Parts: sequence; structure tokens; C-alpha cells
Amino acid sequence: MGSPEGDVYDWYQRGLQLLANRDPAAAATLLGRAVDAEPGSRSLLEALARAQYDAGRYAEAMSTFSELISRNPTDDYAQFGLGLAASRAGDLDLAAEHLALAVAMRPDLGHYTRALRGVRARRTGRTT
Repeated sequence: MGSPEGDVYDWYQRGLQLLANRDPAAAATLLGRAVDAEPGSRSLLEALARAQYDAGRYAEAMSTFSELISRNPTDDYAQFGLGLAASRAGDLDLAAEHLALAVAMRPDLGHYTRALRGVRARRTGRTT
């Protein structure tokens, strides 16, 4: 398969447009190519993780958000994204851990707190 037309920045812009147009699978494919070409780009990794999550590819999104966290542990959005992806993948303990970190970093963001409360409620409700 050949490379998409344009340069990596064009791929990034088209990937974001695909996400906006609710085509996350196509966005993930294109953004994956962009990350392969520029693996050091935080913006590309973040967009790829969002696309993977939106496409329902939660294990891949977890891996990509984890890569962002390994580069910058104080990235609240990556912590939040990993928590959401882990929640969707069924790993509620991992989800709660990373959502709590995101909330600790950004207590002003209500959607972080709501996501953490939801995961904690699901953990409490599971059978032991």
C-alpha cells in the first residue's frame, strides 16, 4: 500500500477531519501512518489514541495513551484517555487509577470527575 498524498501535517489534518466527520477507523489508519513517519510527535499520538478509542479499538487506545503517559506522566488528558479506554475494555481497576490521577491533576474538569465516579460505581456494583 502506498503512502497517502501530502506530507505528515496533511495526514494529521485529514485525520482530524475524519474524526470530526465520525469516521474514526479511517482516521486511525491515516494517523497510524503519520505516527509511523513521525513517532516523536505528541500531537499525532494523541490524535491516534482518540481515533482508536472512537473506533472501539480500546486495547490499541490504551497502548497509545500509555505511550503518551510514558513521555509525560503529568499529561492529564492522556491519563483521562487511558482511564476511559480501560473502562471500555473492562479493566475497572486500571480505569479508576488513571481517572483518579486525571482528576487530581485537573479537579476543575467536571467530565473527569463524572467518569471517575461512574467507574467507581461500576467497581462497587460488580460481584466479588
